[in-house]
Amino acid sequence: MIAAITPQAFHPFSQQHYAALAVGAVVAAAFLLAGKRGEASRRRATLLLAFINFSVYPLSLAAWLSLDQEKAWDNLLPFHLCDVAAIAAGVALVTRRPLFCALTYFWGLAATIQGLITPALTVGFPAPPYMMFFVHHFAVVIAALYLPIITGWRPKLPMWRSPLEVMGWSVLYLFFAMTVNKLLGSNFAFATHPPSNPSLIDHLGPWPWYLFSMLGLATVFYLLLALPFVGRKR
Repeated sequence: MIAAITPQAFHPFSQQHYAALAVGAVVAAAFLLAGKRGEASRRRATLLLAFINFSVYPLSLAAWLSLDQEKAWDNLLPFHLCDVAAIAAGVALVTRRPLFCALTYFWGLAATIQGLITPALTVGFPAPPYMMFFVHHFAVVIAALYLPIITGWRPKLPMWRSPLEVMGWSVLYLFFAMTVNKLLGSNFAFATHPPSNPSLIDHLGPWPWYLFSMLGLATVFYLLLALPFVGRKR
């Protein structure tokens, strides 16, 4: 029987944080380069990236279950936005369905990347949840870059259509997360309270007002992310 792991604490903006970001950046560059090398290489890179996105939840669950500490619903159920974004990314890479591509792009670069900058993570290297946290978040962010750069995906025209569509799904997700939080006492979408580690939410006001600030900021981010495609053909 494998002994449970007692992890060390994770501290944002530490060497273990910067090391994870550096490794993730190298992996992101490798996927983009592989996608540019030709049809066969692109196909392999696409399928591998889709497989990773589909796999991150069960692997993350196994990582948290390996710890010798009390388990929280937040770490056991796939209801964080980044969990939903990973599933959307896997579907987008395999099917190229416009909705899933849009969700991956806007959620990945407006929200999931925030998790890499200010990780809501309590355990550090070499604990499995530390590893899977960065694999999970980088998988979504890489997919968000891969879709427009490698596959040629473009948002809908006019430029505000895709941001507003994704905003609508974001509001629905927030209501879903708040309902689950009410039932389970969890903190999905950080809709109950901000994460314990420092984050952008700390500067958006007290609860529940920061929820409205989050939605407003998301709208701004989505519109800004659509700007690079203005004037470009689909």
